[in-house]
Amino acid sequence: MGSRSSSVDEGRAQARVRAEADRTGLRKVLFNLRYRRRRYRQLVGVALVFLFTLLGTPTATWWLVGAVFACLGMTVRVWASGFVMKDEVLATSGPYGFVRHPLYVGNLLICLGFCLASGLWWSWVVSLAFLLYFYPQTIRDEDAKLRRLFPEVWDEWAAGTRALIPRRSPYSRRQEGAGWRISRSLKRNGEPLHVVVLGGCLVYLWLLTR
Repeated sequence: MGSRSSSVDEGRAQARVRAEADRTGLRKVLFNLRYRRRRYRQLVGVALVFLFTLLGTPTATWWLVGAVFACLGMTVRVWASGFVMKDEVLATSGPYGFVRHPLYVGNLLICLGFCLASGLWWSWVVSLAFLLYFYPQTIRDEDAKLRRLFPEVWDEWAAGTRALIPRRSPYSRRQEGAGWRISRSLKRNGEPLHVVVLGGCLVYLWLLTR
């Protein structure tokens, strides 16, 4: 009897979750932000960059330091995106030989760069909240997906390759078809276009220092 009651309660809970997911408007957005937050990660991240740019009060010195970090982050993202073959082959070459999520490393560097370049003290608080809310779950979800798709390769690669902190020497095993390609970076991630947008934001902040 207890088992049957538990199954009924579980079924009702799942039905409520599906009902909430099917809603539209603000309630759907709030539901996704709570349970499917990775969908909004990029959108919120871009919005923060624009916010820091528009409200920025930069100084020339801190802009320069921030621009170095932001440009380094863009470079890492362009480098990493050129190796990605989503759901086809597990990328373990290039930056993926050092960390499991180099695209996120690039995002962290870009975020750091714009916090410095904007000169806004509160940008650090907002950025920390954003990173803690979105990235731990996103990394867990992506790791689980990759392990499911490429179980044997993923276990060996992940055993000595951390999520965000680079290893000293690159992972030695390479996937077939490895090598950086601009077509992957542009078509799958649009990274060169992102560089143009982010570069424009940095230029705007620099003009505010004049």
